[in-house]
Amino acid sequence: MVENLVKYENALGKIEISEEYFSQLLGNVVPTCFGVAGMANNGAYQHIRSFFHKTKYYLDRGVNVVMEKDGLVIELHIIVTYGVNISTVVNSIVNKVRYTIEDATGLSVKTVNVFVDSMKS
Repeated sequence: MVENLVKYENALGKIEISEEYFSQLLGNVVPTCFGVAGMANNGAYQHIRSFFHKTKYYLDRGVNVVMEKDGLVIELHIIVTYGVNISTVVNSIVNKVRYTIEDATGLSVKTVNVFVDSMKS
């Protein structure tokens, strides 16, 4: 598997951050948000991997990060708890993810797209 890197340059020099770092960072943050029951697989690779490794939980599950000219585009696939206000949960996630990424890396976040894939009771 080829590792994707987010590359940018500032006054200190060239900086490369692996997509794995973002996945682990967000994989630890998003499930702690109110109303989130877990992360859902996104993409064929994550579905196939989870099929063969049913007992193992991967932090990159449901996380996709892409670097664009004007900032990071973050895509999250979540499972929400039944009975919660989905709009409130999503707004909370967007704010927490934006703050966490900008605080940890100094990179600006252009967009956080949250997809609610299912509900859990």
